[in-house]
Amino acid sequence: MKLIEDIFNLYRDRFTGNDDDVMTVVMGILQEQNKEAMIDWISDMQESEIYQMLGLYLMEMLRIKLLEEGIEAPQSTDKSPWYH
Repeated sequence: MKLIEDIFNLYRDRFTGNDDDVMTVVMGILQEQNKEAMIDWISDMQESEIYQMLGLYLMEMLRIKLLEEGIEAPQSTDKSPWYH
């Protein structure tokens, strides 16, 4: 969570509670990084954070694949589970 805390504190004044704000900040940060820097972030994460990160990534990519293949994703009223 240190990475998230650092990012939040750095960009605190840019967040309004809108998902678009988060997307803009995240995309800006990622565009400034190289593979080695991102691997350094991951190596500093706890195992539960890596599990959560990969879990969310895999779920999102499978949702996209379902859409691409014309398979309607099941509707859920629950938010995505936390993996920690």
